[in-house]
Amino acid sequence: MKDLHDKRIVLGLSGGIACYKAAELCRQLVQAGAQVRVVMTQAAAQFITPVTMQALSGQPVVASQWDAREPNAMAHINLGRWADAIVVAPASADFIAQLAQGRAGELLALLCLARPAQRVPLLLAPAMNREMWAHPATQRNLGQVAADGAVVLGVGQGEQACGEVGDGRMLEPEEIVEELVAHLQPDRLAGQRVLVTAGPTFEPIDPVRGITNLSSGKMGFAVARAAREAGAEVTLVAGPVHLRTPRGVRRVDVQTAQQMLAAVLAEAERATVFVATAAVADWRPAHVAAHKLKKDGSGQPPALALAENPDILATVAASPRARSGALYCVGFAAESHDLLKHAQAKRARKGVPLLVGNIGPATFGRDDNALLLVDEREAVELPPAPKLVLARQLVAEIARRLGQPQAAD
Repeated sequence: MKDLHDKRIVLGLSGGIACYKAAELCRQLVQAGAQVRVVMTQAAAQFITPVTMQALSGQPVVASQWDAREPNAMAHINLGRWADAIVVAPASADFIAQLAQGRAGELLALLCLARPAQRVPLLLAPAMNREMWAHPATQRNLGQVAADGAVVLGVGQGEQACGEVGDGRMLEPEEIVEELVAHLQPDRLAGQRVLVTAGPTFEPIDPVRGITNLSSGKMGFAVARAAREAGAEVTLVAGPVHLRTPRGVRRVDVQTAQQMLAAVLAEAERATVFVATAAVADWRPAHVAAHKLKKDGSGQPPALALAENPDILATVAASPRARSGALYCVGFAAESHDLLKHAQAKRARKGVPLLVGNIGPATFGRDDNALLLVDEREAVELPPAPKLVLARQLVAEIARRLGQPQAAD
């Protein structure tokens, strides 16, 4: 996906061993469709060469405010006016201190200071030793640069180059790209609190077997990411899947339908939008065997009594908050045939304003999908596309129905 198609990104590197990650970050930005110009401090050039960054970006690296290649000798002005965003990764403790104090001894800090702040966002990906990260001066400087309008992306936790373990690692390149993409998306759901369910449920028969389905959770995770990109506070209740949690999304892991219902009811008390994407098992074993059920040689399977699982979507849709309009409910229907007919019937049965239908066997486990949006008036087809693209389109539809101001794309 070309999430950054034709976006112009200045990638700044200050000094730190995390400069090695900046090479992969540059590559991913270019792959996402961005035009990238790299600006390096003198310290950054001690860790990675300008030749490497030029080869990856396809553009000359700029390292000095006295660069004579600029016709007007004003690289700090020209690059700031050219950019759609500036990303500094890694942002060292010293560089953050420079920004906090408004100092501009090198081109990168000067560029950040001279950028048109109302139009060009500045994203900082800090990277430093855990003690440096925790130091009151660093935390004070981070607070100051955030107050001045920079976006501080936070840090990762783990083993550091010095051999210590703790906070201070630079985020991984894919996380930084995800943050940048999110920052450049329209804030269609600003102020909303969105609750999303995703994935299958697993209903145990015995300690090693259970009833489940082929849902991968990818659509629900895409909806959670798209809602967060749109400015919402997002909680994701996930069944048993192995997917990375989208940046900025709070995740609650569950296994069974009953656990998912309990988690959803707890979170729905403060949500304003509920998107029930999960493929919840309709049935569960009435009794769970304490030990593995073994074959006895008779050729007959053990009797398996089933009990109906709770209907999570219908339960939430019938709640006082949903009925009053304080909670907008969106359901999903994974069908195998007659999609429009079944989606219309399910929407009426569940009592939700919007039902999203798809063909389960054609989408489970895949990265793409096609959706059918059904409300009381019409059915709108969203043609096949990557799930994240469809999720963003769905979020735009939800925002429109909520009467949210529509930002320009």
